[in-house]
Amino acid sequence: MSRILIFDTTLRDGEQAPGFSMQPDAKLRMARALAALRVDVIEAGFAASSPADAQSIMDIAAGVEGPVICALARATRPDILAAVTALAPAARKRVHVFIGTSPLHREAKLRMTREQVLEAIRSSVAFARDHFDDVEFSAEDAIRTERDFLAKTLSVAAAEGATTLNVPDTVGYTTPEEITDLFRFLDGAVDRSDGVIFSTHCHDDLGMAVANSLAAIRGGARQVECAVNGIGERAGNCALEDVVMALRTRHDFYGLDTNVDSTRIMAASRTLAQITNAPPPRNKAIVGANAFAHESGIHQHGVLQNRATYEIMKPEDIGLVTESIVLGKHSGRHALAARARALGVVLEGEALDRTFAAFKLVADEVGIVDTAKLAALLAESSTHRPQALWKLTKVDIRSPVSANSWPVARVELDHGTRGRVTDIASAPGALDAAFAAVSQMMGTAARVDSLEMQYIAADPDQPAPDGQGASVLVEMTVEVDGEVYAGRARARDILPCCVSAYIDAVSNAQAIKAIAAARVEQEQAA
Repeated sequence: MSRILIFDTTLRDGEQAPGFSMQPDAKLRMARALAALRVDVIEAGFAASSPADAQSIMDIAAGVEGPVICALARATRPDILAAVTALAPAARKRVHVFIGTSPLHREAKLRMTREQVLEAIRSSVAFARDHFDDVEFSAEDAIRTERDFLAKTLSVAAAEGATTLNVPDTVGYTTPEEITDLFRFLDGAVDRSDGVIFSTHCHDDLGMAVANSLAAIRGGARQVECAVNGIGERAGNCALEDVVMALRTRHDFYGLDTNVDSTRIMAASRTLAQITNAPPPRNKAIVGANAFAHESGIHQHGVLQNRATYEIMKPEDIGLVTESIVLGKHSGRHALAARARALGVVLEGEALDRTFAAFKLVADEVGIVDTAKLAALLAESSTHRPQALWKLTKVDIRSPVSANSWPVARVELDHGTRGRVTDIASAPGALDAAFAAVSQMMGTAARVDSLEMQYIAADPDQPAPDGQGASVLVEMTVEVDGEVYAGRARARDILPCCVSAYIDAVSNAQAIKAIAAARVEQEQAA
């Protein structure tokens, strides 16, 4: 095979990890995102684990078209029959039968001999084959299984009709060199018919899940089991986005393709983050917020000359539309001038020097200079008058008087030219009420798309004068007229910080829309 099958286990191995549990409707939504991503197999759950999981698998089997829908089952008849029922509506279905094969699993967990394990494999795979045309067998903890016995378990499964033989690194123990050698050994030692393929499923306990999966491919694996954002038990699984983009970007080395539509990667990652309320770390490869962002002046200069200087992939390849140049205290004149030019302002000579000096002062104060702040800086540079931005001065929440009433938020903003403006709003939640009041005053309706909060503890070596040095950093995205805009804020208290981040995001939306409108007017006048 010249193509690698992508077996996605976000909804099974990923969902069973602490912090990533999903409701049935959320699992269905994620399954549809995976189908749009064009993964080959969706492992929808473990049917025998609970009635709710069985129902969720059935809902996905009935409501998602395209990928093969798979359910996990232990090497027992009741588990396999549970999978039969749950997968009944699926047009394309697979059962994934597993049993522990390592000495540790045989002795401590199963209390079975080698012969008993082989018999369990033989009978369960044969039973599964009576009900499914597509059967996958996994030798759990394969990496710590004796090689001769592992080859025998896989040979027995293949003889009984398994068409995919999975060799999982269940505890993230192996290394790239070791797993390549193992798969090459199995390729020669396992008796199987044409069309039976090897699969790899690597965990990230030692931080090598992606490297090990790619190494397994070099050894002969033709299916990779992975999860969006790398979620999964303990440290997680091989990240789908990493292995797909590695194969795509280094096609010159691997010479293998996948069926995945890479332009849907970002959408799937964001869907999962919204469902689980667990966005990937900023420095996460491919889908992290910093994956295509540059603040260093040296890097920005290189990217402005040629993106390939510091980017081996294009953000558009994963479906991300972004401004890769992040203006901050490390940025240089080239980056400032380029962003200003994108906003329709040409900065040269003395104007550039003056604006750059003002920009550095703002960057040192706020960290990141976003579009609204930059637009205000540019306007101030050309008019020599301070530009007003919306700023939160006060927010009060009146708690509901009964279970049937909503909280009321009273918000006070300052705008400089407009002075102080106050408004109230009511909504099911205190934050929603405050956001609604802000939208009424700013004249822009926005929907919160994501909200990430970080508590920043006080430095014990440098206590604040009032002893309250801790703060909260909030990063938020909002949707305005179908477009997504980012905002951030740092404050002592959570509620004012969230409201300030919302104001920042809406201000960015307004600034970008104003710039776009000005361009249209200029084009029409010309």
